[in-house]
Amino acid sequence: MKRRTQRQAWACGAVLLLMLAACGRDAVDPAKPPAEPVAAVQAMARAVAANDLLAYARLSVPPAQYRRLQDAWAQGHSRWPLTELPLHDQLLPMLQALSAPDGSQQLQRSFERQLAGQTTAVRQAAQSMGLFGVQYLRHENTITASQRSHYIQVVETLAGWAADAPISDRARARAAITALTGAARATGISDDSHLQQHGMEGSLQKLGPFIGVLKAVMASYGLDVDESLRELTGDVLSQQGDNALVRLQYPLAGQTVNLQIPLTRREGHWYLTRTLADTDALLRNADAAQAESDAAIAPAVETGADAMPPAKP
Repeated sequence: MKRRTQRQAWACGAVLLLMLAACGRDAVDPAKPPAEPVAAVQAMARAVAANDLLAYARLSVPPAQYRRLQDAWAQGHSRWPLTELPLHDQLLPMLQALSAPDGSQQLQRSFERQLAGQTTAVRQAAQSMGLFGVQYLRHENTITASQRSHYIQVVETLAGWAADAPISDRARARAAITALTGAARATGISDDSHLQQHGMEGSLQKLGPFIGVLKAVMASYGLDVDESLRELTGDVLSQQGDNALVRLQYPLAGQTVNLQIPLTRREGHWYLTRTLADTDALLRNADAAQAESDAAIAPAVETGADAMPPAKP
């Protein structure tokens, strides 16, 4: 189990960031979300490029909804926006493996056993995973045709990058492990109790620098995620009332990736339709969970009050 967690720390590090480019040089003003659909997506992408997860969260939902999400986090019913990340359930195991006292040594030994000097094997594995991923996506019926097209582009591009990247290089791996373990320890986060303790905004502020180091490590292997985020461009394909469909493009590992995403205007500003739907559902569930919790506590409080002796005259 421990070795698997270490391998997951390697594997999900890239994935946590690469798909952020799918939703996306100026300073970001989270108090003033852009009023145009494409500009709204670009602002979110620039916030991630700046490692400002707090700004990203504020730009992703209307202010009133943002405050409710803060409350839901404090009540233990939400971990949004971390749940927006691909493989979000691996974030804490990855931080735990990286920040362990012997994390650096364990990861280095894991690298030596599995990847060191295995250039041909890594290339073949990347090609095989690319083919498998594309075949899986072509038969996946829970995503839209537009999502399928985008994901296939990403998988094929990343498979090509991984086949040629210096993943098996010992010196590069040693530097990457040192950087990532140091950044993970600096967050002070390795389990859910830490997220609860720091709250939503505190947790996002602590995780921002780690995301920055993770992106820098990816760039050292030839995958510049910040370029993907900063160079995102697009145009509006259609707009009807408060609904718009935009076409976006961004560079990834020397290729140009295209996608189409719907946006919804709420309170005068544009947001990703999927994010609004996800957070609306999350808050309904959080409200129901909190109401159930309050209902369970109320009888206990009343019983305790009834059990108290009357005050003496």
